[in-house]
Amino acid sequence: MNKETIVPSEVDLTDSNIQQCPYSAYKMLRNEAPVYQDPKTGFFIVTRYEYVRELLLDTENFSSSFGAAAQKAESNINSEHVKKGVELFEKKGWVPSPTLAGRDNPNHKEMRSIFDKAFRPSKIKELESVVENTAYDLIDSFIKDGRCDWVKQFSIPLPLKIIGVQMGIKNDEDLWKIKISTDAFFHRIGMMLTKEEELEAIEREIEGQHYFQPIFEKLRKEPDDSLLSELVNTVIEEWGRPLNDNELHAEMMADTFVGGSETTTNALSAGIRLLIENPEVWLKLKSDPDKYLKVFVEEVLRLESPVQSLMRTTACDVDFHGVKMPKGSVVNVRYAAANRDERAFDNPDEIDLERKKAGSHMAFGSGVHHCLGAPLARRELWWGFKAVTDRFKSMKFSEGKNDFQHHPHYLLRALKELHIEFEAE
Repeated sequence: MNKETIVPSEVDLTDSNIQQCPYSAYKMLRNEAPVYQDPKTGFFIVTRYEYVRELLLDTENFSSSFGAAAQKAESNINSEHVKKGVELFEKKGWVPSPTLAGRDNPNHKEMRSIFDKAFRPSKIKELESVVENTAYDLIDSFIKDGRCDWVKQFSIPLPLKIIGVQMGIKNDEDLWKIKISTDAFFHRIGMMLTKEEELEAIEREIEGQHYFQPIFEKLRKEPDDSLLSELVNTVIEEWGRPLNDNELHAEMMADTFVGGSETTTNALSAGIRLLIENPEVWLKLKSDPDKYLKVFVEEVLRLESPVQSLMRTTACDVDFHGVKMPKGSVVNVRYAAANRDERAFDNPDEIDLERKKAGSHMAFGSGVHHCLGAPLARRELWWGFKAVTDRFKSMKFSEGKNDFQHHPHYLLRALKELHIEFEAE
């Protein structure tokens, strides 16, 4: 597709080819149709920074509780998948309840109270040394090889091990078993699978449910000091009960393991690719990591937005910047497009280690649904890249081994693999 002649009607964000590098399409939408109804999906796609922020803060008109609208949204792309999937969950496992991200206040605030305790500053500080040691240990495990698949050997295991510590699951074999199930969930929510592939993904999710169910039951009898024990046993005052099995299984897939590891994995992968592609940035970062690392982390999040977009639904008829959205419409909020908006950022397609207010991007959302794991994710990214600046003298892509393909996905951006070679310090 020629970016010089691209028009809104040619932008199909369900096209895996466009997903590989969507930024010219985002720019065209920002400039020509910042609130655009995609005729294929029926989604209203919002791309400008100012509009995205306004929408996220307007919880009265734009709801996070999908309900039937979510099923309608997915069925526009994958007909009958939702119904068959629910039947499969009912038959073999537990039908996942709405996750934290899919609830509105007051329900959202009441449920979030459990997580707020787990991610308070003192808890993050307790994990600091664990994150640091894990980052260096992972690099030291392959440093003598002079090469690695960065995604498989570092980006995935670092946040996965940290969420494992939080959840009280320290056995690596169990963590990789859980990863099979959460990967299935990751691909399923991407809205790019065939009906057969989606049902197969649900089978893998159900395997994960059966791994967690006896853990839930044990923790109810024998609580410990893990985050998982808190999720299982904490009574939500307004509800008069703790989370039930259906709610717990939903949280395991979405807000804990995928939300707590997958997105950080994707940023760690994107950051190393950006450093190799921008050697002047690498040299500057390596010359004074304590000065530049914090901004570099924010620039990676802004430029590559591990969460490219999420959904809202209209709670009533809405006229949003001249575009009429009927009640129940599905709105696709494109954080990644907002994060490269030239109206909000100077030289938005470039890494600027001197950028002022570098953290003003939308990679973690905004408003009441701002990512509660953001402080921990930032520490994982900081220590991940810090370990690289300390251990590597230089880096390059392994010749002939990279196609830089991302997993097909409507919502998230994830490199499949990244083969690099390096000279150790």
